[in-house]
Amino acid sequence: MNHYLSIALVFSFSLFTTCAFVFFISGAYLLLFKINDVNKAFKHPYLSEQPFGKYPLGIRMAILLDYFLHMMFPKSRIWLAGHANLLLAHVDTKKIPWNLKWPIAGLWAGCFIGMLAMMVLWAIILSGAAK
Repeated sequence: MNHYLSIALVFSFSLFTTCAFVFFISGAYLLLFKINDVNKAFKHPYLSEQPFGKYPLGIRMAILLDYFLHMMFPKSRIWLAGHANLLLAHVDTKKIPWNLKWPIAGLWAGCFIGMLAMMVLWAIILSGAAK
């Protein structure tokens, strides 16, 4: 069994590292080059109050999370995805070009999958199987 845990350790670390790279590359590309185009395409209701750059980082990331949840779960009516769909009901994600979707998907998918990989990694390390 120890052999399988060492393979799982290597796999979870590799997955975590890959997700971190995807998260940072997608986030940097999105925030440096595509954020204005993305905001014009999605037209989040919060942006009618003030520009994207005036919001604190937490609210800016929440807006991007709304975009991600609306793209990934367009028919959901519960929890965060339901709220994102309520806010972005006017957006048809099929009409939004792929070059605006992939940085958002990479940013948040890298974050969520990376968190799962990190939890598995820590569980293996703390179980003492990584001797």
